[in-house]
Amino acid sequence: MKTIGLNKVKGFKPVFDFSTILDFVKFCILAGVIIWLLGVGTRQLGYHWQWYRIPRFIFTVVDGNLIPGPLLQGLWVTFRITITSFVLFLIFGITAALLRQSSLLSARAIARVYLELIRNTPLLIQLFLIYFAISPVLGLSAFMSAVLALSLFEGAYASEIIRAGIYSINKGQLEAAYSLGLSTIDTYRYIIFPQVIRQISPPLTGQTISLIKDSSLVSTIAIYDLTMQAQAIVAETFLAFEIWFTVAAIYLIINITLSFVVRVMENRMRLE
Repeated sequence: MKTIGLNKVKGFKPVFDFSTILDFVKFCILAGVIIWLLGVGTRQLGYHWQWYRIPRFIFTVVDGNLIPGPLLQGLWVTFRITITSFVLFLIFGITAALLRQSSLLSARAIARVYLELIRNTPLLIQLFLIYFAISPVLGLSAFMSAVLALSLFEGAYASEIIRAGIYSINKGQLEAAYSLGLSTIDTYRYIIFPQVIRQISPPLTGQTISLIKDSSLVSTIAIYDLTMQAQAIVAETFLAFEIWFTVAAIYLIINITLSFVVRVMENRMRLE
């Protein structure tokens, strides 16, 4: 009796395949080359690394208690902004995608104006406009202004991703659902969106990573996120290279972890 390997089972896709390992090796080689070039460049400039001063800006231990440093405090603010913006940009994205699908001309026009206005203007200008012009009228805090700006911006791109996922579903399924007496809401809830989620998970992950990186712009309106905390530390200690490399490493770890988690979830959904 022959034993069938797991990699030969139909539909099975291992998390760590050869391409993943190869990409990781390439990344390590590239990181090593960059670190070597930076080391050579800083030696020529006469710069003295002071990495031993960095840990206290991340956390300190006092009487056995872990005390978060300014970078961890800023990272928590970044997480709050990202999570809140993620929920809202999904709402904006789904709403705009459904409006584009509407039979009403006015609904399609509203969605079109929203998409063209948001996608063709810089995020920084949108952030300033909401914070300085709209938030005083609506009574929004700096935090909510940042969340609203990021949600509107990322939601415009997410709507096109979601709309493409809806278009990928065979129209015959819609007709079959309506023939069975399902309402439009139930059709999208039970038939369309469960299939769309599998299609749009990879591009939405990329959009979420963009959200995490774009959240660094909220430092321009004096929100003490990770980037703003880093700026304050650099201004006080002049550890420009060490601090910014540490911040870049934190963003890199977060985004790689997010990509890995989504990939595992995607593989599990394919096996179901």
